[in-house]
Amino acid sequence: MNDHGEPKAIVLAESRSLATADPTQPFGRPIVVPKLVFDAGDRAARRFANFFGAIENDNTRSAYSRACALFFAWCESRDLALADIEPIHVGAYVKHLGEKFEKPTVKQHLAAIKMLFDWPVVGQVVAINPAHAVRGPKHSVKRGKTPVLSATQTRRLLDSIDTSTVIGLRDRALIALMTFSFARVSAAVGMRVEDYFADGKRWRLRFNEKGGKVHETPAHHNLYAYMHAAGLFEAKGTPLFRSGDWHGGALTALPMHRIDVWRMIRRRAEKAGIDADMCCHMFRATGLTNFLANGGTLENAQAMADHASPRTTQLYDRTRDEITLDEVERIEI
Repeated sequence: MNDHGEPKAIVLAESRSLATADPTQPFGRPIVVPKLVFDAGDRAARRFANFFGAIENDNTRSAYSRACALFFAWCESRDLALADIEPIHVGAYVKHLGEKFEKPTVKQHLAAIKMLFDWPVVGQVVAINPAHAVRGPKHSVKRGKTPVLSATQTRRLLDSIDTSTVIGLRDRALIALMTFSFARVSAAVGMRVEDYFADGKRWRLRFNEKGGKVHETPAHHNLYAYMHAAGLFEAKGTPLFRSGDWHGGALTALPMHRIDVWRMIRRRAEKAGIDADMCCHMFRATGLTNFLANGGTLENAQAMADHASPRTTQLYDRTRDEITLDEVERIEI
């Protein structure tokens, strides 16, 4: 820790493992190493930093960074050194997490800790991976928890957006894209202009999904109006969904961040009078649920959503809710 109680940051020398324009800040900011790891020596700090350097997905890196920071802060509060951490400590931490977070979050944190400790083991900083033998909580669900908007609510939200401005056209196009194409918000904001392309007489979308997968799907017509108003058809190689300037009247050359999208949909929902705990993933769930409720097949829904398993797609099937309610009403007591 420094004099202000902040975690120390390791300054990386130029190396082959993190070959970037600025080797000290491979991701645009210093790599912060917890005091417990920093005190274990330069090799331990470098193994910690390079673990995160090997994670390609920005969202995964951010989530794992938070998980590992919380774990080492917990260890520091118990005066543990890196070499002192044993399976019993990791098990106790997992139990501690279970009292504060949902089971999927606990499992994610444990996965991050397991993967992190593989690096100091291979680097001969510690002898064993203390998290390897620890088991996370069992978790099995048949129904997803993501809130779903009704068709009426979704239409009201889209119709409430003022499309007399390019910002309004952008917001309507983005919400429609996530709803009708079942797109993840990270894939949507990562699109480039050329990812909206003509295929014969039809327009299609290309998403670069997590894991390096490329997924294509038909495009919704609202996107054409946005691109035409923004003059983006000749701007290939640039972001498709761009952030607005401080005055909110024009687009910048920078892409929107998923946090920008989250703030935007909450503003739009409030203006439309929709009282719901809005999140970006809600539109993916809404589109999938509406598709299945209107006779769409599970196989096509899985393909459109780019799910590896049909069990994941089934989590969005809320058509059974009404059936269950009708059956319960048969009990006349």
